[in-house]
Amino acid sequence: MAKPFELLVFDWDGTLMDSEARIVDSFQASIAELHLPRRTDQQIRFIIGLGLEESIQRLYPDEFNHQLALNLMEHYRQHFFSPTAVATPLFPNTAEVLHELVSSGYQLAVATGKSRRGLNEALQQTRLQDLFVATRCAEETFSKPHPLMLQEILAELSIPAQAALMIGDTDYDLQMAINAGVAAAAVSYGVHEKAHLLASNPLICFDNLSELPVWLANQSG
Repeated sequence: MAKPFELLVFDWDGTLMDSEARIVDSFQASIAELHLPRRTDQQIRFIIGLGLEESIQRLYPDEFNHQLALNLMEHYRQHFFSPTAVATPLFPNTAEVLHELVSSGYQLAVATGKSRRGLNEALQQTRLQDLFVATRCAEETFSKPHPLMLQEILAELSIPAQAALMIGDTDYDLQMAINAGVAAAAVSYGVHEKAHLLASNPLICFDNLSELPVWLANQSG
């Protein structure tokens, strides 16, 4: 049977990896060290998925300037990459689902707000690097929801937009897909609420990633 898509593009944080606590902790420690105005954990959770500089601009729109961004990014990276940082496991069944999708003939890619260093370390930690044929990080292109990250992946692989599916846990992922003319599916277990995700009209919203292969099989024709 023909597959509904050739390429499945995954967000990383909040979609494949449970990294919310580490990101929030790293921001909160950095904010405290720099004596910046406090931000709630919920405010920080909501910007997960954006590039680091874009995240800071959203958190501090009134105070934002180049030096503030540089200082906060430096402190954030020190905490995030500390050997004592909070662990970031894959969500349950993630590795098994990805291997199943590759075995079924899908190409997989990653479009993430993570830095290249962060993504490379995560891929090495999880031993998933061989499963992905292309990856893009926010620092290499424009941050979500700008479509360029997806467009570059499609161009690299010579795959038309209609043959790709974006899977993510935030509105930034879904809006990026819309802006790129790519179909989108959401996952409800990440950082944005299900009702918020549904407002962007994804094809489907999964409560567990293990539902994805079943849904794809049902779309085949």
